[in-house]
Amino acid sequence: MTTKQRQMTSSSTTTPTIGTRHAPLTIYGIRHHGPGCARSLLAALEAQEPDIVLVEGPPDAADVLPLLAHAAMQPPVALLVYAPERPRHAAFYPFATYSPEWQALRYASARDIPARFIDLPFALYPLEDEPDEAVSESGGESAGAEAGAPDDAPQPPSLADDPIGALAEAAGYADRELWWEQQVEQRQDATDLFAGIMEAMAALRAASPPPNERETRREAHMRGAIRAATREGFARIAVVCGAWHAPVLTAGTAREDAAILKGLKRTKVAATWVPWTNGRLGYRSGYGAGVAAPGWYAHLWEAPDRPLIRWLARAAGLLRGADLLASSANVVEAVRLAETLAALRDSPQPGLDEAREAILTVFCGGDPTPLALIRDRLEIGEALGAVPEETPDVPLARDLVALQRRLRLRPNAERKSLDLDLRNGTDRERSHLLHRLNLLGVPWATPERGGQSKGTFHERWSLAWRPELAIALIEANVWGLTIAAAAAAKLGHDGATTVDLPRLTALLDAAILAALPDAVTTLLARVRDGAAVTADVRHLLEALPPLARVARYGDVRETDGAQTLPIIGGLLARIVVGLRGAGDGRRDRWRTEQHRPPRSGRMARGLAGGAAGADRGGHPARPDPGPCRPHPPR
Repeated sequence: MTTKQRQMTSSSTTTPTIGTRHAPLTIYGIRHHGPGCARSLLAALEAQEPDIVLVEGPPDAADVLPLLAHAAMQPPVALLVYAPERPRHAAFYPFATYSPEWQALRYASARDIPARFIDLPFALYPLEDEPDEAVSESGGESAGAEAGAPDDAPQPPSLADDPIGALAEAAGYADRELWWEQQVEQRQDATDLFAGIMEAMAALRAASPPPNERETRREAHMRGAIRAATREGFARIAVVCGAWHAPVLTAGTAREDAAILKGLKRTKVAATWVPWTNGRLGYRSGYGAGVAAPGWYAHLWEAPDRPLIRWLARAAGLLRGADLLASSANVVEAVRLAETLAALRDSPQPGLDEAREAILTVFCGGDPTPLALIRDRLEIGEALGAVPEETPDVPLARDLVALQRRLRLRPNAERKSLDLDLRNGTDRERSHLLHRLNLLGVPWATPERGGQSKGTFHERWSLAWRPELAIALIEANVWGLTIAAAAAAKLGHDGATTVDLPRLTALLDAAILAALPDAVTTLLARVRDGAAVTADVRHLLEALPPLARVARYGDVRETDGAQTLPIIGGLLARIVVGLRGAGDGRRDRWRTEQHRPPRSGRMARGLAGGAAGADRGGHPARPDPGPCRPHPPR
């Protein structure tokens, strides 16, 4: 980067008009999620009356942007932009109802004026960039990063990473959220708010090092989009962007910005909307532009009238639902305590800290344990958004939605347990769906420990929908257009490329659980061929339990498990012969290498014996208790 470019990106060469009626250009620096900031922005837009609204966001999503006005669109939601040829090259751009960008876009839609995204197109991000790089301050969250994964060597945040924290520290606040809440979220008069934000961020930009190459490109593209709107003749342009970028969006020249963007290769990308969760908007999820308490902010937006009273009433109801005492008199007392604390702290009105302390003192009697429930269910919350049916999606995702509706399996962000009775047709189909999704690498549900016992027809699952599963569905779409077809194709591929006998029998077990008969037939042939040439006794022993489970429990899943009995018989005969030879080694070698597999073999023999002697009612006969493990050599 040249010296001239460094100067251009560190400060603004011109000062845009802020909040003036009919101003030609107004730049609103905002925090990406904040109800007070969103209300102040709406008031400023009403005063300016813009004829176009430019918002920091991915231009690649222009085709799906009109869907935000659909009645079925219920935040929290996120724009998902991805490369179809490489789905892991993707990013999420989350929105809550109280996000200033969301309200700005809704403002433009309601008044039928143009609205555009102006950030650097995701199509121009290099494919070699690893998706788990920094989560951008713009709200574009990398799809490949594991939420909440700690860095190997945590570094203190830079000014660019946490400008609000720097301003809070300069003002003498140890808590960045408290400073923002008092200065912005609780502000009664929004006059000159955005002018103050612009001035503060300009000072921080002047004191900070030059931005990295990625941020420089983003800001150059945003400046170019503003110039393009001016050339098109728009007279009152409103720009809504992250506060950190605001001071530099009137800097530089078109030629300098063109040089910054020159040579970027374009990748084919697609965009859609996906449901999001309150929890993924929070800091604890690893989301860089997150807030500490998204549930609290949602409450402030939805209940501007008497927010404290309504919040404490909700907390009392939640505690009563957990069989804890929280009466109406407690609510009144807690409100008084919170208001007193706010007055002592010179706060304009009680905030989350005062509400939390009042709950701890009045409702919980000083015991912090119930506060965890308040934190998870109210302050964070696990509300799951919804998108319209018209939202573009891959065929596999559409098939999953149809199956969820037919089987009455509604996705939910909150983890829930599901107990399935496999003798029931609907429950059996639900089991098939969950097993097929796991085969495709879409772990919507995980089996609970002890979820399938040997003597019952029940499965127990733990379900929790996560937004990242949308990426997994896109990746799995290469295997087929329906869940069943894709799972069968994936199993067929894995079986054809696997020579390990235990792995083949595990795949066969999965095919039975997922009710994929064509895959079962193919894998049985592979297992039969593999068993005929495998000489390793341990492999033969490890292959037995899955086959025995197929033989014993296949009937409840309407699968002919008897077809595995000849294979099991052949394996047992070869194991007996192989174990005789295995006894020639030393005692310690016997104990370390041969002790555990024969135990598996005994279990498999018992299971298989139960399957062979099962009565017509499906109840297995008592397994043959005869010994299967020879004594170690003396």
